[in-house]
This record gives sequence, structure tokens and C-alpha cells, in this order.
Amino acid sequence: MDVGTPMSEEPVLDLRQVEAELCRLPEVTAVRIVADQAERPIEVHVLAHAGKPAKQIVRDVQSVALASFGIELDRRIVSVVQLSTNGTSTVADSDMSESTTRPRIVTVQAQSSGFRTAVQVTLGTNNDERTGFAEGSIAASTRPRLLAEATLDALRQLEPAAECLDVATADVTRAGAHDVVVVLLVSVDPPHERHLSGSAIVHQHVDDAVVRAVLDATNRRLPHLVRDHDRD
Repeated sequence: MDVGTPMSEEPVLDLRQVEAELCRLPEVTAVRIVADQAERPIEVHVLAHAGKPAKQIVRDVQSVALASFGIELDRRIVSVVQLSTNGTSTVADSDMSESTTRPRIVTVQAQSSGFRTAVQVTLGTNNDERTGFAEGSIAASTRPRLLAEATLDALRQLEPAAECLDVATADVTRAGAHDVVVVLLVSVDPPHERHLSGSAIVHQHVDDAVVRAVLDATNRRLPHLVRDHDRD
């Protein structure tokens, strides 16, 4: 009696193999893929050398993933951090033309000279881009706060209602197997003070995570600040 041939299950894709294959791209030095419970990629973080435009690197990543593994990666889930030889880091949004009412990361740069560090954070919306600045000690413990202050500086230029916000703390902590940036902001509406918190997992670069943590804190609150500002 022929009971038939049991159907074979579809093999589970090994995302570590995908990461290794993407690292073979000449400009790419490291890749981290974050997947959901079904092992579908939801975030792709790429560390690359400076030189080739970030958008081209994203297209190369998409092509390799599709040709080698049959994976179609949405460009919006791919972020690229480019490091130059002098220590300057640039975090590039993979789809800067994406229309959105919320500020998004365009670039993050940091340059050290002597005992001082200068950071620049550029945020963009669908119709504007602004760059915020902050300067301070080269001490590693002060860098998250500097980046948070530069992010708020850019945000204030995009939205005047953010003028009431300031940085209370910005720290990197450990949660399980991950480093996590936790930012605490203070919103002042005399005589009241309110605190806003935001967090972001460090995937490839702390600088990127600090900016994302500030946006995590403000994206939920900023629409209310805008409405309050308009009524004044």
C-alpha cells in the first residue's frame, strides 16, 4: 500500500548566512539583521566604509539578498552607518525621500580634536532638513548627552514647539544581551515640568541609537506640544 511521500518542510533561512554573504560586499564591514518571530527581516543594519553613496550600498544589499537567498528587502528597513578613516561617523537614512511628518535621521557626524568632540545631527521631514550642533569633552561618558543635545537642537529648528524640551539624562545601559540607550527629556511649561523617556537598542553604532532614542521620546509627545504652542 502506497502511503505516499510525506511533504518536506520548507527549510528555515539562516540569517547569519545572509549576514556573512552581505559582508562580502567590498564596502561593507559588518551586518546585523533583526528578525520577527517568523524569522522575517524587519531591520537590516549595515556598517560600511565611507565613499560609495549610502543609497547605492542599500541597492547592493537588496540585490545580493534577492539573488543569493530570494529575500526581497524593503529599502526602508535598511540603515547604513559609514565610518571614515579619521573616525568620523555618518549614519544615512536609506530612503531620504520617504514622505513623513515625523523627523527622521539624515546624518550623524562626530569629529574629535584634542580633548574636545563636536557632533552634528541632521534631521529631515518631507519638506525640510536642519542640522543641530553640540560640543563637549571627548570623554566617552559625555558622548550620548552631546548627541542628544544636538538632536534636540535640530528638532527645535524643525519645530519651534520643541523649544521647551531639554536633555535631563542620556545613558547606555545593558538589557539582557543588548546595549540600550535610554534618554530622559524634560518639558517645561511653567510652573510645571514633565519628563519624557525614549529608548533604542544599539545595533551597530551608539550614535545612531542615541538619536533614535530622542526621537522615540519626542515623536509621541511633539504633536501635543505643537497644539499647545499654536494656542499660545
